[in-house]
Amino acid sequence: MLSPDQIDISENTTMTTQSTCDPWIAYAKPNPRARLRLFCFSYAGGAASIFRMWQADVPPEIAIYPIQLPGRESRLREPLFTQLAPIIRTLTHSIRPYLDRPFALFGHSLGALISFELARSLRRQYRRSPMQLFVSGCSAPQIPRSDPPIHDLPEPAFLEELRRLQGTPEEVLRHPELLQLILPVLRADFALRDSYIYAPDAPLDCPIAAFGGLEDHEVPQEDLDAWRHQTWNSFTLRMMPGDHFFVHSARPALTQALTQELLLQRLPSQ
Repeated sequence: MLSPDQIDISENTTMTTQSTCDPWIAYAKPNPRARLRLFCFSYAGGAASIFRMWQADVPPEIAIYPIQLPGRESRLREPLFTQLAPIIRTLTHSIRPYLDRPFALFGHSLGALISFELARSLRRQYRRSPMQLFVSGCSAPQIPRSDPPIHDLPEPAFLEELRRLQGTPEEVLRHPELLQLILPVLRADFALRDSYIYAPDAPLDCPIAAFGGLEDHEVPQEDLDAWRHQTWNSFTLRMMPGDHFFVHSARPALTQALTQELLLQRLPSQ
C-alpha cells in the first residue's frame, strides 16, 4: 500500500540516482567500504524510493540495495507480477551477481513475504543464506489468512478496502488520473499476497529479526512472534512506535535496530 509520503510515480525517478544499470537495483550508491549488502523490499503498492534515505542512517560498512519491482518508477511500463512464485524465480537469478559478499534481506509487509521466500529459494538454488533476515509488519507465513482476497474486487469496493487499510492517501483516491496509474500496481501486489500459499519447509539457518508497529491493528504481536518457528537460529522481536507504516514514522529507530542486529553478527573484514 502507498503510504502518505510515498506517492512518487515518475518513471525517471530511479534513473537519476541509480548507480547500476540493473533495473532491479535502485538508489544504491557506490560504496567501496561496504562489507555487507542489505537488500530491501517494499510493501504492496510501494517502490524502491521508500529506502532512498536509508544509506544515510547506517554505517558505511552496510550498503543499502533497494529492490525495484516492475511496474513502478523507472520500470513503469514493464508488466506487473501477480503471482509470487515467478517473481521469486526471477529475483533468485537476478540477485545472484550481488552475492559475492555477505548479504542480508529486509522486507516490510508484502516485502517481508518476498524476502522470506527469496531466502528459501537462494538456499535451494545456490546454498546461500543471508547473514540476517529482517521481516517487518507481516504475520508469519504459516499463519492462515483470515481476511478475504481483495485484488479482484470491483473498483468501488476495492477503493473502500484501501480506505479501510489507511495505506493510500485520500487525495490520491480522489485524483482520477493518478488513481488509474496506481490501481494496477495495487491490484497486482494484492494479488501476490492473496494468491500466496505457504509450503512447509525446513527452517532457515540465518537469524530472523521481526519488527511490528505498536498501533498496527492488521498485524498482531503474536503473529509476528510466530516468525521464530522459521529459523533454527536466533530470533528477536521488536515493537516500534506507530501503525503499519512505522517503516516511515519510526525510520531512525528501525534503521538503528537493523544496524545493531547486523553488527551483532560481526560483519566480515574486507
